[in-house]
Amino acid sequence: MKYIVTLLLLFTMDTTFAQSSFPGFLEGTWKVENKEQYERWDKLNESSLRGFSYSMKNGQMIVSEYLEVAELSSVITYSASVLRQNQGKPIPFILTKTDSVYSFENPLHDFPKKIAYHKKSDTEMYVQVSDGGKKGFSFTMHKQVPSKPINDTMVKNQNYNPVLAQKLGGDDYGMKGYVLVLLKTGTNLTTDKTLINNSFRGHMENINLLVKEGKMIVAGPLGKNDKTYRGIFILNVKTIEEAKSLLQNDTAIKEGLLDYELYNWFGSAALPEYLDASDKIWKVKP
Repeated sequence: MKYIVTLLLLFTMDTTFAQSSFPGFLEGTWKVENKEQYERWDKLNESSLRGFSYSMKNGQMIVSEYLEVAELSSVITYSASVLRQNQGKPIPFILTKTDSVYSFENPLHDFPKKIAYHKKSDTEMYVQVSDGGKKGFSFTMHKQVPSKPINDTMVKNQNYNPVLAQKLGGDDYGMKGYVLVLLKTGTNLTTDKTLINNSFRGHMENINLLVKEGKMIVAGPLGKNDKTYRGIFILNVKTIEEAKSLLQNDTAIKEGLLDYELYNWFGSAALPEYLDASDKIWKVKP
């Protein structure tokens, strides 16, 4: 998070931003021209894409890096996690140019500093990877017709879907890390109804925003108990620090009406998939 904030400050000082637009055209499977190298992108929601780069050898898929494009507060970031590099941690790049060219930059990184996707048509794009100058490489990619999932001899589950597994970011057991939030009564015991109503209205608005951004997976109240616990969240983030940052926009927490405890939690990577169904079964919005 600190790395991304530093990048934002740097770009704010030195760069004139083009109006942001999300590169949704990336969704699908793309093949490098004349090579058995691919990028697969899946749409998680209106502001998030997750993908991976891979090559094919003897009918087997060999993944080389995991990718993600996400929009938060009108800022679009591109993250790349290259296997066996940087301890698997993602390197962030910020979108600085749009229209038919989506240019993502990180001047603090050694190489690359710039990754640019040039949309030529709905089925063709030109990709440039560079140091922002003359050093780098480029290639053309073509969108592929959807095909059956590739068989993996190491897979024991006959229902295994590698594309879905990569989209959700699960490990070989279909699991991933989240952050569990235990909400509890805060130190502010005011009886000011206006403050309470406005704070909890903002509390619900923040929940809805985080759900829309794919960051909030579970939210709900707890029954009465002797530990002052009020409810739980499960946040689709990897670290406690990320969770704290998201909770700072919750007005009930800001006003001290609610407090919280945070725990790392390990669960099924498929958990976010229930959200589409949940939006089709309510009659009255809480």
